[in-house]
Amino acid sequence: MNRLSIILPAKNEAQALLNLLPRLREAQPDAEIIVVDDGSTDTTREVCAHAGVTCLSSPYSMGNGAAIKRGARAASGDLLVFMDGDGQHDPADIARLLEALAQGYDMAIGARDWSSQAGVGRGVANTLYNWLATRMTGHQVADLTSGFRAVRAEKFREFLYLLPNGFSYPTTSTMAFFRSAYPVVYVPIKAAQRVGKSHIKPLRDGVRFLLIIFKIATLYSPLKLFVPTSVAFFLAGCANYAATFLSQGRLTNGSTMLWSAAVVVFLIGLVSEQITALMYRRND
Repeated sequence: MNRLSIILPAKNEAQALLNLLPRLREAQPDAEIIVVDDGSTDTTREVCAHAGVTCLSSPYSMGNGAAIKRGARAASGDLLVFMDGDGQHDPADIARLLEALAQGYDMAIGARDWSSQAGVGRGVANTLYNWLATRMTGHQVADLTSGFRAVRAEKFREFLYLLPNGFSYPTTSTMAFFRSAYPVVYVPIKAAQRVGKSHIKPLRDGVRFLLIIFKIATLYSPLKLFVPTSVAFFLAGCANYAATFLSQGRLTNGSTMLWSAAVVVFLIGLVSEQITALMYRRND
């Protein structure tokens, strides 16, 4: 019988936890529940104590990913379930994720539909991430940024050193599982509106999410990003050469620089591919 640990990163989520923790205990009475308090200034610790669950507290905020790593290290279960502490995820769906693991998958992810997205902007961004990740991996990615997932503990801990301290741990862990040929499945879920105020800032995190797009590529297969970019530089150089040759009858510095950029980008891609292979070698 596999022991289950449920890990909830939380920063000032006392209001949501007040309702969520009793529902979690009712849905999974035998599970170990760990709330990782990421420097909260509200009554998160008191709520956890009243509910009788473990609370790991940080003296200051280290980030969502850091909370996930701390919880994964502290958990005693063979199976880990990660879910947000803001009340969006339904504890009843945990059983469906665990059922998928029982079928042989190493990671089961709760995939939100369009109606569960937090606004049109977030929905469009997540759709873009899912499309890009699908193209990069060759696997259907239904919800790349979902924080609601069940995993086998020993497999997840292999990648703790890769996980960032910030918000993109779902992206990193999903791509790492795909890259290491650990089977991943998506389970459709409905997510409720969060309780309280989101910690995501549109301007700051818009730039951060843009960087996630490049991270998706470099985590999985860098050449799939660098080769098309190199080809684009090469073709731009050819087009510039054709235009200047027809108009001036000579090769200009602009064409030479574009061709040089194509070579440099391609070589960077080769080096990045080797680095990526080394990152995963111990798990292949």
